[in-house]
Amino acid sequence: MKKLLFLLSTVLCISLSAQGKGKDYSNIMKSKNIYELNAFLRDAHPDEPRRSIIKPRVMQLMKEYIQNAAPGDPKVKSMQENLALLKRRSSTKITFDEMNAKIREKQIAKYRTELASGVSSIKYTPSTTQNVYVANTATTSTKAAIPNTEADEFNMLMASNPDEHKNKTVKILNSLFDNDPNAKECIVMIENNSDCNIIVRMEGVGNTKYRLAVPAHGDNSIVIEKGNYLFTSLVCGAQYASQKTVQKPIMVALSNPK
Repeated sequence: MKKLLFLLSTVLCISLSAQGKGKDYSNIMKSKNIYELNAFLRDAHPDEPRRSIIKPRVMQLMKEYIQNAAPGDPKVKSMQENLALLKRRSSTKITFDEMNAKIREKQIAKYRTELASGVSSIKYTPSTTQNVYVANTATTSTKAAIPNTEADEFNMLMASNPDEHKNKTVKILNSLFDNDPNAKECIVMIENNSDCNIIVRMEGVGNTKYRLAVPAHGDNSIVIEKGNYLFTSLVCGAQYASQKTVQKPIMVALSNPK
């Protein structure tokens, strides 16, 4: 009997611990926080009865925010987008395919502008010491600067002439518009959220290799042959490595090392 009680209490503790790791929506009916209410609609089960009350409330709060917002408020656009989504569906949660479609639209707009102007949207300053990441460890208050050891190679990759840039832009746009599953190539987009300029290396079978320079807090794209690749990079002094199968357009986001 004691063993049974001990087992039940252990299971209960594990269950409570697991619940504690999730979001607490016990007081959601009292909330007037747009972001908290929106998160509840995304996380809650489709048959959750509180949805019928929460959804109209958050929509009304969004309308009020938009009406009372100051001119130029950057949050208005996202509020309008979320409000439009809630009019059509049960929450603002989007699928992976929808997210990819949004990224694709932004990339098409970006490269169309570049092709029309002939100027790259990527800005960088050639330097052998610029863009160093300053790391502050938990064990010491001193800061250690990590030098940009790939600066020369980064500058060389970025310094394309107008004709090279135009050809690359046309190739990327063609890939973005191409939905042919039998195409031999597809686009890879790298989003660099770190404080350092980086070079992402993609190594495939045999001599198939690609390099892509991506500025700090920027993004860049490349069209590569479909296949299996080892993605590697030096991100602010930390090694990044990941095996990826590229059979359709993908986006890889890299951030500062922890």
